Amino acid sequence: MGTTRAERRRAERERRKASTPTPGHGRRFILPALLIGVGAAVLIFSGWFDGGEFPPPATRRGEILAVHPHDRTAFTQGLVWHQGRLYEGTGRNGRSEIRLVDLESGRVLKSRKLPQHYFGEGVTILGRRIYQLTWRSETGLIHDLETFEKVGEFHYKGQGWGLTDDGQRLVMSDGTSVLRFLDPETFEVVRRLQVRAGSEPLESLNELEWVEGRILANVWGRSVIARIDPESGAVEEFLDLSHLKARADAEFSGADVLNGIAWDAEKRRLFVTGKLWPFLFQVRP
Repeated sequence: MGTTRAERRRAERERRKASTPTPGHGRRFILPALLIGVGAAVLIFSGWFDGGEFPPPATRRGEILAVHPHDRTAFTQGLVWHQGRLYEGTGRNGRSEIRLVDLESGRVLKSRKLPQHYFGEGVTILGRRIYQLTWRSETGLIHDLETFEKVGEFHYKGQGWGLTDDGQRLVMSDGTSVLRFLDPETFEVVRRLQVRAGSEPLESLNELEWVEGRILANVWGRSVIARIDPESGAVEEFLDLSHLKARADAEFSGADVLNGIAWDAEKRRLFVTGKLWPFLFQVRP
């Protein structure tokens, strides 16, 4: 039996009613979107995203634990402790070297000069290789750990300042507020890290050292070391070493800026010095 016209009209009205959204349908989509937007804003302003603002770092005065002699002709650009030995990279054209140094006497046990046209910068050690940056040549040098002979080189854009490693990647500074993480085989940049002290980029990052999951960095022209979170780029604290600079100045009028950080992980000893400083200091980490 066929349906009547009235029955067909009634069925059509029921179909339309069922397909019409109720007032609450749209809100179920709007509310999560609003929550997501508010959450993102909170993350941005709390500094969770790169480029965000971090709490202003505290400053701690560095406590001197020991004082060792240091060659005051060494224009220190890099310092690293490796398997019970202290290695140093020095700068200036015609005077740049890789050195093995005796901690107690400051005596140079072994050295190799760089070619005249290279101005040596930061150094670090991975495996059996010493990696060393140069200032304006856009060239990094690779030396054999035992002989100091050059076994390779790599290239990068811009200036080379400080160098360290996290056990897997090289970490370099170039005088800006950005650190570059490099693959030690291909030397490709695998990551860039913006470093901030509070809301401001921290410029002039120089000599670097990896210490217990944090990056320590000299800041050129300032007698402080910044302790940096390598994930966020936030400066967690400044280590004030201005009294070390004053002591170096009192001993030798030609003492230049604070530069050079080495970490003895086995004995938890932190060593620092400066360019043309007559002392190398052990300070509380």
